[in-house]
Amino acid sequence: MDYSQFIAGEFRQGTSRSRISVINPANGMPLGDFAGASAADVEDAVRAAEGAFRSWRKTSVAERAAMLRRAGGLMRERSVVLARQISLELGKPLAEAHKEVGTAAEMFEWASEEARRLYGRTIPARAEGVTQTVVWEPIGPVAAFAGWNAPAITPARKISGALAAGCTIVIKPSEETAGVALLMARILQDAGFPEGVVNMVFGDPAEIADMLCAAPQITMVTFTGATSIGKSIGSKAALTMKRALLELGGHAPVVVCEDVDIDRVVKGAVAAKYRNAGQVCTSPTRFLVHRAVYREFSERFVRTAEALRVGEPFDEATQMGPLKNARRLDAIERIVRDAKDRGLDVATGGERIGARGYFFKPTVILQPSLDCDAAMIEPFGPIALISAFDTLDDAIEEANRLPFGLAAYGFTQHMGNAYRLANEIESGVVCINDWQASLPETPFGGHKDSGLGLEGGTEGVREFLRVKCVRQAVS
Repeated sequence: MDYSQFIAGEFRQGTSRSRISVINPANGMPLGDFAGASAADVEDAVRAAEGAFRSWRKTSVAERAAMLRRAGGLMRERSVVLARQISLELGKPLAEAHKEVGTAAEMFEWASEEARRLYGRTIPARAEGVTQTVVWEPIGPVAAFAGWNAPAITPARKISGALAAGCTIVIKPSEETAGVALLMARILQDAGFPEGVVNMVFGDPAEIADMLCAAPQITMVTFTGATSIGKSIGSKAALTMKRALLELGGHAPVVVCEDVDIDRVVKGAVAAKYRNAGQVCTSPTRFLVHRAVYREFSERFVRTAEALRVGEPFDEATQMGPLKNARRLDAIERIVRDAKDRGLDVATGGERIGARGYFFKPTVILQPSLDCDAAMIEPFGPIALISAFDTLDDAIEEANRLPFGLAAYGFTQHMGNAYRLANEIESGVVCINDWQASLPETPFGGHKDSGLGLEGGTEGVREFLRVKCVRQAVS
């Protein structure tokens, strides 16, 4: 893989003295090394996006839609190469990586269709000879920041939404999965997008964020990542009156009522929890189980988690790969150590696997105290917490206890319980009897400390648009 920057339609080496190393998490070995972006490189990317915006915003919707559709098709054609790069850089099992590529391609395809439906409206006037029209306009050049845990999906969601709306973009994908983003840049180039419409820079995250948030040419900032960093970026964007779209952390609760099919729920719960080694912002973490079925549920959950095959991402038998990096491994070990120091029941897992790579056992903590680290901090790893509740009021109170509200789940066959869970849990997404928290056509965003604004769906595309009211009278 040739690592580089992608600026003004050109794959070129950065001019910073700093070097970036991309690591294979399955063995801890480097996959590549390249120069980071300097301040001059970032400025070039911003200028390219600004220049391209003048013509891109005037490009017909039909042309934009055709390019987006071609991009989605090329992603499908090159899915083998893309999936392999995801598994190499992230450690995600190859089968999961193929699914991610399919979802990312669908985001471009869906955006190509939605671009045609960004309608305005006409407001009845108070006098004859007057028209009042509401027009949606592209907001302008966008700065975007994407994390490493969904290296195809997150950039695809931001890029496709911005381009469908008529915006240009400077995106800083994660340096740790740079190869995946650069393969996507090549696809966008081959799909016919003009130079400067999409630019990718890699380098010092804080420096690049400061530059993009301060750049007067940038009109909007979209960020996916940790809550603390998102708040910082949002405050920097506010200083220059930029719109901020922030998709931040979570700590997803799962309410399991006494009337469920335990086998079915446990099977889905374990698959959802340990997908991508739990490194998913919507990952179900706090399992709140009615006391009547708590013992049976927790025993089956532990057995199913213990049976998961953890291994190399290219092994067809692997169900869970490694954590992404040493920082994640250290964070998970600290959380488990805190639980053990408090005398909590670590029913399974809680240990690193081997000394090569960043593998960790699927872990379950039973009846965690509310003040332990695992119950307060988003694990972003293979840790599940299982607690018992007596009344639905108790479960809803616990589901809403933390200052996060990104995704939540509820399982019940009782219509009244389902209604309460859907309406009383404070979360941007609530899934009832289902684990799918996000699709290309559905809006996705958090409440409280989990973010501002929406990605996906019509609502997500409209985040990249601004409203203009035009009132015209006959002269």
